[in-house]
Amino acid sequence: MENDDKILKILAYNGRVIIDCAITTNLVEKARLTHDLSPVATAALGRTLTITSLMAVNMKGTNDKLTVQIRGNGPLGGIVVVSNHFPKIKAYVQNPHVDLPLKNGKLDVGGAVGKEGYLNIIKDIGLKEPYIGMVPLVTGEIAEDFANYFANSEQTNTAVALGVLVNKNGVSKSGGYIVTPMPDATEDDIFILENRIREAKPISIMLSDGMSLLDIAKDITGDENVKIIEDKIIPLYECDCSREKVEKSLKLLGKKEIQDMIDTKTTIETVCQFCNKKYKFTKEELEKLIKE
Repeated sequence: MENDDKILKILAYNGRVIIDCAITTNLVEKARLTHDLSPVATAALGRTLTITSLMAVNMKGTNDKLTVQIRGNGPLGGIVVVSNHFPKIKAYVQNPHVDLPLKNGKLDVGGAVGKEGYLNIIKDIGLKEPYIGMVPLVTGEIAEDFANYFANSEQTNTAVALGVLVNKNGVSKSGGYIVTPMPDATEDDIFILENRIREAKPISIMLSDGMSLLDIAKDITGDENVKIIEDKIIPLYECDCSREKVEKSLKLLGKKEIQDMIDTKTTIETVCQFCNKKYKFTKEELEKLIKE
């Protein structure tokens, strides 16, 4: 599959409104293949991957890290997505094979995630302590939950749209957008935006209809003179695990835990949650870790 994924940062209404919009079809398909996701798990994780990538591009530092955690009372269990600012993203869901009947002809993401639980955002931006914002889930449909987060934790009246189309071959289309009025946005600007967004087709349908991100930005704002300010951002599903990192994690367990592993098994195998890569350690290697 050719990688058409990208994120655009766009200004509308002479800079009074910012639109961050993304195509994430390849990103979500890579996650689906990596974790062997069911259709509803693909939609849930895909929406979360998309919104995380849109948020991550607004981080400034090269070492900044954004972690999104969703924990609802649905059968999907927890969702975790981690991104740097490039954005390179990794993710997993607790129960990737969840299968639910369609709801009104659509994948029941809200039913899979659950309406009771929390959305937790952790921004590690180089300060002494990371920023942590936690809000209760509203619907479990992801987009509404993030709009609620922006309103309550970041005090911004942000519109969020996310969509993933899944067919028998995998992810057909995936994308999303965030629309954020600036402080100088007028009441008329916001009134027009609210009506345009309310009447707009779902983002996945617009992408399936062949609309470009620029077309979508014009459609949801009603502004034919929108201005692209950044267009070279490509979100990638890429895990940064390594044997060295796994060794550090094992050391954190402590000498007693490692010795228990040595006493009970001949070989220890650990699996990365984000990419399913396996790392094997012999007794001799574990004994070396104890000495270190």
